[in-house]
Parts: sequence; C-alpha cells; structure tokens
Amino acid sequence: MTTPWYHPDRHFDRRPLLIRRGSIARAVHDYFQQDGFTEVECGALQVTPGLETHLHGVKAELHGPDGTAQHLYLHTSPEFACKKLLAAGERLIYVFARVYRSRERGPLHAPEFTMLEWYRAEAPYEAVMADAVALAQLAAEAAGTGQLSYRGAAADPCREPERLTVTEAFERHAGINLMATLDRQGNGRRDVLATQAAAIGLQAAADDTWSDLFSKILVARVEPRLGIGRLTLITDYPAAEAALARRCPSDRRLAERFELYAAGVELANGFGELTDPVEQRQRFEAEMAEKQRIHGERYPLDEELLAALQLMPPASGVALGFDRLVMLATGARRIDEVMWTPPP
Repeated sequence: MTTPWYHPDRHFDRRPLLIRRGSIARAVHDYFQQDGFTEVECGALQVTPGLETHLHGVKAELHGPDGTAQHLYLHTSPEFACKKLLAAGERLIYVFARVYRSRERGPLHAPEFTMLEWYRAEAPYEAVMADAVALAQLAAEAAGTGQLSYRGAAADPCREPERLTVTEAFERHAGINLMATLDRQGNGRRDVLATQAAAIGLQAAADDTWSDLFSKILVARVEPRLGIGRLTLITDYPAAEAALARRCPSDRRLAERFELYAAGVELANGFGELTDPVEQRQRFEAEMAEKQRIHGERYPLDEELLAALQLMPPASGVALGFDRLVMLATGARRIDEVMWTPPP
C-alpha cells in the first residue's frame, strides 16, 4: 500500500521540494510586480470549462436560495475570465489559478493543479515568449539547481533558447513535411499526413483525423527531442492546432502559437490572442463538433467571452503549468511531489 501524502515520513521527504515551491512562487510574483503587472483572481465556476476538443471539464451543480439548480463547470484555465478583464480595461495581468481537468492523471498530470497565466495588451507574442524564458531561469535559480530536469534529461535555462517553427521541428525530428499536408486554407490533408506517418513507422488508425496524426507524431517523435541541453521554443503552429490564436500575417495557414519545452516536457503554451468574435465563434463550434464526434459530448459556448472580444485590445498571453515548472526546477520525479495537498 502506498504511503499517503499526509504521513509524517512521506511529508518529511517532500517538504524540501515544497519549500522550494514557495521560493519559486515568490520569484515569479517579484518578476511580474517589478514589470508593472497587476495580480488578479478568477472564479473557478464558469458556464463552460474551456472549448478545446480534448480538454475535459468537471461538472458542478449550484443551487440558488430557492433550490433552483444551475449547471456550471470548474474551469480548465482562467483564460476566458482574463480576456474579459482585458476587455474591461486591464493591460498587464497575471494570475495563479487552481484549475480542474478530468481524464488527466500521471507523472506530469493531475486533475487539479496550478496554472500561471499572464497577458500583455498591445504586445507581440515575442514579448510573452521572453517572459516564459525568464521565468524558467528564475525558477531554476530560486530552486538552487540551476537547471530544469526530468528523467535523465536536462536543460540549462540560461543558455540561448533554441527556436524552431513547428514545421522545422517536424522536419528535423520526424522527417515530416508538415506544410505539404495543409491545403491553401490551412486545412489538414489527412491522407497526405497518414502516408508520411507510415513512412516513419507510425500507422494511422481508420478513424484518425489530421489533428490526431499531428498529435501522435508530436508526442512520439518531436517532443522527446525538445528542450534538451537548453530550452526550446516552437512557434507558428498550423492554424488548425491553435483555436485561440490569431493567424500569422505572413502565412494564413499558420497561427501565432508557441510552446516552451525543457527536458522533453511542455511547460508553457502561448498565443497572439484571437480577438475576432466571428472567427472565434466558428473555431469554437468546430472544436465542439469534433468533441461531440470523438467523445460524445459538447460544452456551451461562453457568449460573454464572445461579446467581450469586441472590446478586448490586441494582446498576447501564456498559460504555464506552475507545478510542472517547480517539478523540473527541483528535479522531482512526479507532479504530486511538489503539491502541498495532492488531489485524491
């Protein structure tokens, strides 16, 4: 039987990691406060948990004084609330938010965890990329390790980060010509990608979509090779894989989305934020149609968010898994080792 986290012996072993977690959190707060950010708080109860195909929310039932039930969800990210705050007039904001995701459990995943998100109005997404790199450096310094590590791989966050487009990463690490699998509108050509995947030994299932194959190749061949020795930023995702990001001006098939990797682990996911409510509605509806097809369920759209986008300024934002950052900065083996009270 596994020793519970609250057993004194196990807590004694975990406590040094948890103390370092506090040091990293203080360094993060100092970073944003010194740059003029306002710390905000976002309610966890929302009309929708998030509107991505493979994210699964936790349902909540709220009863009013008269006993009337309202069906809500615990958010999977504070993103929608933060965008409403930008619409309200905030310009530089950050939040440490507890978020909730069903169907997620493992060394790098927990159903409840802390998401660090921040937004810069009127700023290009290169600015928030620089923030993400700086925070990785601060975390390694605050933890006293000087590096980010996981399962024998390590990244020195003080070295100049590697920067690749997703297209370059697929070509270099998987031998896949990703752009050849997109049509002129940026839609994925499933059979073309399936043929390329088969050539590198990854077989497509009959019901695999282009997006499914993209994810399989990314996880199997690309991600394990990112952030080795130094941080890696991968940028310019296909628009089909960036439902909340604006399209790249230079190539409308691509979108302003990036991810930060260290030691083969994704740490942060950022966007040049999409603020066109018409296009955003279309993307949300497409995501929910796919969710219905695959998982047999869909979530309601957040109509307030779509209305707020009309008021929201151009902005860039990032979601960073804070527990993962602490885990890699301290060298912990599992995410629950760096959580004060791990979820059941």
